[in-house]
Amino acid sequence: MDELDSAIIRELQADARQSNRDIARKVGVAPSTCLERTRLLRERGVIRGYHADIDLRSLNRGVQAMVSAQVRPLSREVIDSFQRSVAELPEVLSVFVTAGSDDFLIHVAAQDVDQLHSFLVDRLSKRKEIVGFRSSIIFRHLRKTELEPLPRRIPGDNP
Repeated sequence: MDELDSAIIRELQADARQSNRDIARKVGVAPSTCLERTRLLRERGVIRGYHADIDLRSLNRGVQAMVSAQVRPLSREVIDSFQRSVAELPEVLSVFVTAGSDDFLIHVAAQDVDQLHSFLVDRLSKRKEIVGFRSSIIFRHLRKTELEPLPRRIPGDNP
């Protein structure tokens, strides 16, 4: 990715609904160049989609939590199956496979604390592969919506 690609991505992250003509003007290229660069970024998988940022409270999901879970037996089949099935639960926003003492980190959003408790006790804890879990309620959540590429490390450089 070069500076022009980064500038286009920066503009799309700021507002993916702006027109190609507006993005081209802001990054200083012809609209045809901007359109071709954007197309190539999609084809290369750099741009994976365009999404609306929705307020969770508007969807009756006022309580969020992070749930750390351990599963056994620890095998690729169990990990893949658990990740897929948990991701389909309506309360689940994201599922991360992790290293360390926990095997998964699950981001959930529920209507209220009672519904979160029901999700944990009635749905998650009943899964046969779960050997333990912990939950932490999220009071505030700040997510970066505009990211810059990190500089590439040269082998042998000190961090």
